[in-house]
Amino acid sequence: MNTLDLITKLLAATLAMGTSLTYATLGEVFTEKSGVLNLGLEGTMLMGALSGFAISFHTGSLFLGILFAMLAGGVFSLIHAFLTISLRSNQVVTGLAITMFGTGLANFLGKRLGPVENNLNLVGLNLPSKFENIQIPVLHNIPIIGAFFDVSILTYFLYILLPLSWYFMYKTKYGLALRSVGEAPRTAAAMGINVNKTRYIYTVFGGLFAGIGGAALSLCFTPSWNDSMTGGIGWIAIALVIFSAWNPARVAIGTLVFGGITSLQFFLQAAGFRMIIPAQFLAIAPYFITIITLIFMTINSLKTKGSFASPSALGTPFAIDEK
Repeated sequence: MNTLDLITKLLAATLAMGTSLTYATLGEVFTEKSGVLNLGLEGTMLMGALSGFAISFHTGSLFLGILFAMLAGGVFSLIHAFLTISLRSNQVVTGLAITMFGTGLANFLGKRLGPVENNLNLVGLNLPSKFENIQIPVLHNIPIIGAFFDVSILTYFLYILLPLSWYFMYKTKYGLALRSVGEAPRTAAAMGINVNKTRYIYTVFGGLFAGIGGAALSLCFTPSWNDSMTGGIGWIAIALVIFSAWNPARVAIGTLVFGGITSLQFFLQAAGFRMIIPAQFLAIAPYFITIITLIFMTINSLKTKGSFASPSALGTPFAIDEK
């Protein structure tokens, strides 16, 4: 295998790995832009992955699986929204509770939603079909760049969704309302914007995308179900929101970096480097690099006086009667 083929294969694996992460990160960008911090992504993604897999396994419909994954993600985010927006509970504590609840529930139901012949256990089962890659004629044969034109429909949809998200957030009045709610909710309320309604909408919206992100794992990347199969992707998505500076246009960069590092460690293990470098060190490399990157970004932010500051009202409950 020549160098170009190797790079192309690595990029293809990066795109496949990054699809799930991109959906979750993009959804969280919208949620946090509205001023709500949702640390429940890991549990929400797991429920999305389980719902998508279980429905697709029993019905044979991948698109129905995606629909139910979105529904599961939306319901979990609605719970988070009710607790943090209506009841004004602590967003960090609530998010952690959602993650623990979602993780436990997904692992519990995964052993009870399978076929009778398998003792109702879905763990370890594979789907008879998955979202296969769709090749664009001619373009997919181009070295390196061709990897972008030999992906699943879920990835192709991101090519449209990412620029549309940026345009919506920064070039429309609805995006302005979203940003104002996250930056200055009292000013937004004085201008006639329903702050809590807006936060509800984008918190649930973020959950829908987290559900798709989970389903992208169980219906496309590894078409199977295993306990805690997200493996911390939900937490990485939260970190990559900071990496992207809450900008949809930068989400792809962060997810490509993380996806690339993750894919590289698989390539290194397959190439025999685990004989030199322990497999455990290769496995933690993506998370380690993410932490190091965030540390350098934070240091740079302090030097430049907050060049990628979070939304001013992030994590702060809002009530119109507050003084």
